Amino acid sequence: MLFLLDTANVREIARCYDLFPVAGVTTNPSLIAREKRPLHDILTDIRSVIGEAAMLHVQVLGTDAETMVAEAHQLRDRFGAGILPKVPVTPQGLKAIRTLSAAGFTVTATAIGAPMQALLAAKAGAAFTAPYVNRLDNIGADGVGVVANIVRLFNNYALPTKVLTASFKNVQQVQDVALAGAHAATMAPELLDLLISHPLTDSGIAGFMADWASAYGADATTLHLASV
Repeated sequence: MLFLLDTANVREIARCYDLFPVAGVTTNPSLIAREKRPLHDILTDIRSVIGEAAMLHVQVLGTDAETMVAEAHQLRDRFGAGILPKVPVTPQGLKAIRTLSAAGFTVTATAIGAPMQALLAAKAGAAFTAPYVNRLDNIGADGVGVVANIVRLFNNYALPTKVLTASFKNVQQVQDVALAGAHAATMAPELLDLLISHPLTDSGIAGFMADWASAYGADATTLHLASV
């Protein structure tokens, strides 16, 4: 599974990239607006942290296919081929996905709430489809179940499109979509931190450190082999 950061906060991106095996960054209009800085500056700073090879997903805002396509071309011209335009699964969005895919873009179909939306986007040429797990749960639907059905559809028809799951509120949701076969998950930095957090890990390390310190001193490590 690919792990991505769902944020436009450059400081948090830098922190997580230093620690975790992160494959890229996803943004959306709300995350960009939250930073209260020019879009060009935000994307330039993100790219400087993650490098040219990492994925950077940026959503287009037009409501017609022609505008969406023009936005995607401008984004790629300014920020390089590593930009993946995020296109919503509307009728005009599907048209834009077909056009952009034919032009060589790696497109992410976003705002997906149902398996058939993902299947249509895949048939239109989307490289990624992004179902919203927690948003589905919030309206009484089964977000993980939707992901599992999308994975099954793609497998049934041998489609190369990947399932990029989004909208998470807890670790259990991320684990469940991984078990369902999702290819990628994008999440807020604070949730990524929680994926590796466990009280048994913390208590186990604390016990090891206490035993070692009692025998060799609190500051000693295996680098001090001569003295320990």
